[in-house]
Amino acid sequence: MNISLPALLSQLLLGLVNGSFYAILSLGLAVIFGLLNVINFAHGALFMLGAVLTWMAMNYLGVNYWVMLIAAPIVIGVFGILIERLLLRWIYKLDHLYGLLLTLGLTLLIEGVFRSVYGVSGLAYDTPDALTGATDLGFMMLPNYRAWVVVASLIVCFATWYVIEKTPLGALLRAGTENPRLVEAFGINVPLMITLTYGFGVALAAFAGVLAAPVYQVSPLMGQNLIIVVFAVVVIGGMGSIMGSILTGLGLGVIEGLTKVFYPEASSTVVFVIMVIVLLIRPAGLFGKEK
Repeated sequence: MNISLPALLSQLLLGLVNGSFYAILSLGLAVIFGLLNVINFAHGALFMLGAVLTWMAMNYLGVNYWVMLIAAPIVIGVFGILIERLLLRWIYKLDHLYGLLLTLGLTLLIEGVFRSVYGVSGLAYDTPDALTGATDLGFMMLPNYRAWVVVASLIVCFATWYVIEKTPLGALLRAGTENPRLVEAFGINVPLMITLTYGFGVALAAFAGVLAAPVYQVSPLMGQNLIIVVFAVVVIGGMGSIMGSILTGLGLGVIEGLTKVFYPEASSTVVFVIMVIVLLIRPAGLFGKEK
């Protein structure tokens, strides 16, 4: 098989872009599961909400992309806080299955509402003017927007990892999930901390949705297929592992891109094949802690 260098590099870039979305979405799932112990199946629908809200703001209100990059995560984060306060807080002490079923029901509800309004066809969202075009690297043309997606995702992912793993706030969050009574004894409002954590995890999904709006077709169903892959990423990286989600998401995106070059028929299943192999060898995931 003769493959030109530009073609190979373009597929690697495409894989890295997809891996960036996998990383930031799986990061949100890992934060929510690691700190709240909830399997948030609604993550894909909230990712979609970030993209659709961005499209609506542009078309109905004339709000530009850069404003929505900040506004959409805040709005969807507040929506997530309402979900946590009104619904999820009642099931924390129950089996994981209850959280999974509840968030699955929310997914069907949210997608159904937007599907009834906009249908299932894609909604056009143009690339911001400042990021149109491509940069000539000599050996390939690098689309500016895709480069921006990778850079923005990496900054957000590693900033989140640093806050949770290396700061006093992150230590409080981890302690609050492991021994909430002890943390409350120091005057910390643990329920509020948990609520804000869920809102932040949801905001990450919305941020990914805004980034994805010019790349994918904005559709009420855009989160469906993506979230299945993202759950596989979280399982491979290790449930609740922050760094595991980031590195695994990026790595699997690149592997998926290379598979499209050398064996396209397997590109849609390679992630799940890797998941099966990892679970057989290391059930806790590559970066998970063995119990």
